[in-house]
Amino acid sequence: MDSESQPNSGENDSNSQAKALTPLRRARVEVAPLVASKEDFRSSINELKAGVGPLAVDAERASGYRYNSHAYLFQFYRRESRIFLVDPMGLRGQSAIISEFNDAFREELWLIHASTQDLPCIREFGLEPNHLFDTELGARLAGFPRVGLGPLAEELLGLSLAKEHSAVDWSMRPLHPEWRAYAALDVDVLIDIYEGVLNALIAQGKKTIAEDEFASILKAPAPAPRRDPWRRTSGMHKVKGRRALALVRELWLTRDEIAREVDIAPGRVFPDLAIADLALATSQMTLEQFKSGGDGIIRTLPSARRKGAEHASKWHAAILRGLLLAERDLPPMRSATDSLPPVKVWREKAPFAYARLTHARFHLQSLAHELKMPLENLISPESVRRLIWVSEKRSFDLDSAKAFLLEIGAREWQVNLASEIIVRALQESEPLIIKDEPADSKPEDGGEA
Repeated sequence: MDSESQPNSGENDSNSQAKALTPLRRARVEVAPLVASKEDFRSSINELKAGVGPLAVDAERASGYRYNSHAYLFQFYRRESRIFLVDPMGLRGQSAIISEFNDAFREELWLIHASTQDLPCIREFGLEPNHLFDTELGARLAGFPRVGLGPLAEELLGLSLAKEHSAVDWSMRPLHPEWRAYAALDVDVLIDIYEGVLNALIAQGKKTIAEDEFASILKAPAPAPRRDPWRRTSGMHKVKGRRALALVRELWLTRDEIAREVDIAPGRVFPDLAIADLALATSQMTLEQFKSGGDGIIRTLPSARRKGAEHASKWHAAILRGLLLAERDLPPMRSATDSLPPVKVWREKAPFAYARLTHARFHLQSLAHELKMPLENLISPESVRRLIWVSEKRSFDLDSAKAFLLEIGAREWQVNLASEIIVRALQESEPLIIKDEPADSKPEDGGEA
């Protein structure tokens, strides 16, 4: 960690919780008219260039409404400039003006709250920062108890933000004036929040750690496509048997194709629960039974009937494909994966690994508490589990454990803080009895919970 000073919690004292909050319903600085043309975008670039300090950035998507993950609104702000709301719909693919923005601000510090959510759509549009400060992650590292933008505005600024439009359909045009006012708030407070979080990080000697984390976000590759995404359909715990899994897969793939074509969120085309219920209801039917009564099931099943009728013929064809599959072509109950077994089975299947894990968890949690940061930020629990699981067949000393953790993606500062604790835990053979043991990660994708 940095040597700026001794740790000092990012949490304010209890008196701060009692202070009156000032509602903020409109931005405190002037908001420019909506930017929707190249000419207006160029003017906004020039005004922002004349501003000072870091660039506050936010993006609004239409999650839950659209199949795509495009940005439908950008918000930009620097001190001594106006707030700019940029409509990207008419600017997509305009490489020249996008390059002008990058040339002007690529080397500036970009402030983004929860950057892993917004960076994909920011980059997809063509914007590319080289320097990042994530106020949410910074607040986690600094030990703030609540790290949402609203709670941080309350904690650090004494402001209560309007959040009633957070889940609206940002792809709708024209944008409602109230939505635009709401969107401006996110960048209005972002610079002040950044300064508060930065001061807490400096006070705790965590500034360099935070900078390493922010740099790793920018360098991280795009996530690989999820294997068998259909296995994560809600309601899968009810689906039993490989034939039923095949029906879920066919229905899910059909829905995904429709959703992509019409650019509507899949759940709005056909709910997950309807897929699971329909697979369950038809998996034991013969071809003849389904051909004679299948349409009735699609149209009357409570979870399917509200949205199933419009594409009933496609659901019918998907179920037929699943029923016609030969036994050898049915999907396995669980997908082939290199994920680790759930920790709940370690106790009996791998008792030494389980014992080591209980010691590692306990002492790492103690260190995280001492450092005033969440355990998952100190080091990924998955990294710890993987090293301990591999230790069943491979011996580790401190140097080889550090090399292993770095190889699977841990940052150097994490390895330096956590590796000795993990290596000491590898010497244990009896588990710690821990009250309220942390829950294991989500169950593996599959047909059974």
